Amino acid sequence: MNKQISVIGLGYVGLPLAVAAAKSSYKVFGIDLDSEKINTINKGIPSVEGICDSELLSLIKNGKLTARTDYSSIIDSEVVLICVPTPLTENSEPDLSFLELAVKCMAENLSRGTLVILESTVSTGTTQKIVIPMIEKYSKLDISEIHLVFSPERIDPINKTWDLKNTPKIVAGVNDASEKKAVEFYSKFIDTIVKVDSLEVAETAKLLENCFRFINISFVNEFSVFCEKMGIDVNKVVNAAATKPYGFMPFFPSIGIGGHCIPVDPLYLANKAREIGAPTRFIDLAVQINQEMPGYFVGRAEEKIGGLAGKKVLVIGVSYKPNIADVRETPVEALILGLKNKGVEVFWHDDLVKEWNGENSVAISNEYDLAILATPHAYLDLTKLGDVPILNTRGSI
Repeated sequence: MNKQISVIGLGYVGLPLAVAAAKSSYKVFGIDLDSEKINTINKGIPSVEGICDSELLSLIKNGKLTARTDYSSIIDSEVVLICVPTPLTENSEPDLSFLELAVKCMAENLSRGTLVILESTVSTGTTQKIVIPMIEKYSKLDISEIHLVFSPERIDPINKTWDLKNTPKIVAGVNDASEKKAVEFYSKFIDTIVKVDSLEVAETAKLLENCFRFINISFVNEFSVFCEKMGIDVNKVVNAAATKPYGFMPFFPSIGIGGHCIPVDPLYLANKAREIGAPTRFIDLAVQINQEMPGYFVGRAEEKIGGLAGKKVLVIGVSYKPNIADVRETPVEALILGLKNKGVEVFWHDDLVKEWNGENSVAISNEYDLAILATPHAYLDLTKLGDVPILNTRGSI
């Protein structure tokens, strides 16, 4: 009989993890409070990109993976993984409401000896100071009676090179026994497991990874402004610099930073730094630059067609990243708002997103005064614009 596990949260992190575990030796129950998502998954239709439809359908039909909205499967699960969102509040502070609800509901169904793994991104110290006390309170178990691990997710949707299997997995347990159990579990479907000394090291490593990306993307976006004013193609500059085999990593410009990790995780670190009185000047500056990029491109658009009031502008691509439909934290929203504030009649095209903010994607055509290429999906055919001028936020066309 297959060993049973439960995965709480079936988004970009939880669903790929549930599929990978189900393909190995586990019977998987996926838990999510979104009933529409549950119904879709149980029909064999992935709710996120990067999951093979036929593979998911086969797992569902064979009973290896079942999605549900209740937490009862946790009682008989030997492993429970928490993969819920940890977004920001309206004040750009950590929002742990999803995590706290998941921990509470999980703990109420928890059995002795269960391996509990937290994959959701959190501030340094959260596992010790918030998660452990909640588990003990609602499970009526001492933390020594279960196995607790923090293992930060490293999912990059639709990345063709690095996936769940070949991306090294960081693992830290409250004790050696917990860590050993987690290594045994993950090793069934992940190639490389990296054990670190403490929960806090694992938590902070995740924040550092995305702060590094956040700062460097913001820097190259600022650098692209310099290149534009100098009449230089910034992408050619980056590619030239990337020929150096050491000491350089290429980052490419965009309208800004979006998604579920990079715009969020640095603010988790900054919030913790404020608590302990540590500086975060690089992060603060990167946040400022990132927030200014949509406004910069509104200005570029105004220059390109000699004013914006009363003009019709088509924004092409509204997701935060090419070739996915995810609009979380997308900087395109700020771009559209900035254009509307200038008196522009704004339309947008994105056949992956289709519906967003109460509006629908429109067709690409030559009926506009300007087109702004915000997110360059692979399927796009810009020849349909005819002679409409194009402003490319990713560099020269």
